[in-house]
Parts: sequence; structure tokens; C-alpha cells
Amino acid sequence: MSALILALIAGAVVGLALGALGGGGSVLAVPALIYLLGFTPAAATTASLIIVTATSLTALYARARTGHVRWKAGAAFAAAGILPAALAGAAAARLPQAALTAAFAAVAALAAVKMLRPGPVAADGASDAVRPGRAAGAGAGLGALTGLLGVGGGFLAVPALVTVLAFEMQAAVGTSLLVISTNSVASLATRGATTAGLDWAVIAPFTATAILGAWDGKRLGQKVSGLLLQRVFALVLLVVAAFMLVDAMT
Repeated sequence: MSALILALIAGAVVGLALGALGGGGSVLAVPALIYLLGFTPAAATTASLIIVTATSLTALYARARTGHVRWKAGAAFAAAGILPAALAGAAAARLPQAALTAAFAAVAALAAVKMLRPGPVAADGASDAVRPGRAAGAGAGLGALTGLLGVGGGFLAVPALVTVLAFEMQAAVGTSLLVISTNSVASLATRGATTAGLDWAVIAPFTATAILGAWDGKRLGQKVSGLLLQRVFALVLLVVAAFMLVDAMT
């Protein structure tokens, strides 16, 4: 199968995940770029950030139109992650490839566990008040994760927004896209040197189909049980995590 077709398929899956679940797309984007499209782990994390930034901004626009983005609380949450994302992005280029792969596998496994055991969901109409200490800590951790591994962190941002800021699920999904976009841009700002050798003939169609998939994912998320989507996605993540961990150790 040609690289173009693989990029189109992978992009559609990533977009569906981001649109339906508000995160998780980059956890599939990185292994797809490495194992299907031949990117190195370092190049894959940078390419993933490009893809996720473009897709998240598109999905954020769609969610904002429906009023499911809480800008004030989301901006405060995202602001705490900007510096950690930039610093971690600069450090990522100096880490061994095997270490990046193993760390990514661990994060994918953690994401799967969280999706299989979803936390409490706040009721509709929950307060938009910001809890500074807890929000700053969670935001900084997500920013560092984004910068280091090239993941948007939406799979962690959604439960964090639900439990730390008491968002209802729809608002958490929408606001997580603001956090993902902010962290991804901050990390990309420190990765300029790693973009020189990227294969744009693969990244461009990957991004295009991811953007289209995000719109379909939003509609899918409104029609299919969120819990069912999370469980299916979690099982896929567990398989990906196991494969990557074995690869990193061999």
C-alpha cells in the first residue's frame, strides 16, 4: 500500500478520535507515522504536533460554534502548560530514540487505562470557576507531556477538566481542544530545527484527512455513546502500547 493511501487512512482515524473524544488522536498519529510511514520517533513527534495543531484548531472552531468551549478557564489551564511544553520540546531532540518510544508506549497505556476506567462526570451547568493551584499543576503536566512526546494530551486533559474544574463532558471535550492547540504551538516553537527534514508529501494529506475526520468525529460523538467510543479506542491503544514497548526493548 502506498504511503499516500496510508497517510490518508491514518489521518482519518486521528481526526475521528480528536473530533469525537476531544483527544487521543496524537496517541495514534505517532505510531502511525513511525511504523506505517517510516518516520523516526523524533520526526514523528514533530510531525504529530503539526497534524494535531491543525486538526485541533479546526475541531475547536466547530465546538466553539456550539458553545462548548469555556474560554476563561481553558485559557488559564492552557497558560500553565506553555513554558513546560516549550522546555520539554527542546529537550526531546536530545533523548535517545528508544527512550522516546518506550515513554510514548507508557503514556499510551496510561491513556488506555484512563479511558477504560472513566472518572466522574460533572453535571450540566457546572461552574466555570478556575481553581488556580490544581489547574496550574495539571496544565503544567500536560504541557510537558505535549512537548516531550508530541501528543496533544487531550486524553488526559478531558478527565482533568472534569475532575479539577468540574466541567460537564461536552464542555471538557471542547475546552480540551483549546489546551491541545496552545500546548502544541508552544512545543512546535522550540522544534524549528527538526522540521527541516520532514516529508511534507505525507504530512499534508495526513493533516487534510485528519481535519475532515474531526468534523465527522464531532457528529459521531453526538450519536454514539461516549463510553462505548472510549472503550473501543482504549483497546486499540493497549495494542499499540504493547507493540511499541516490545519494539523499544528489542
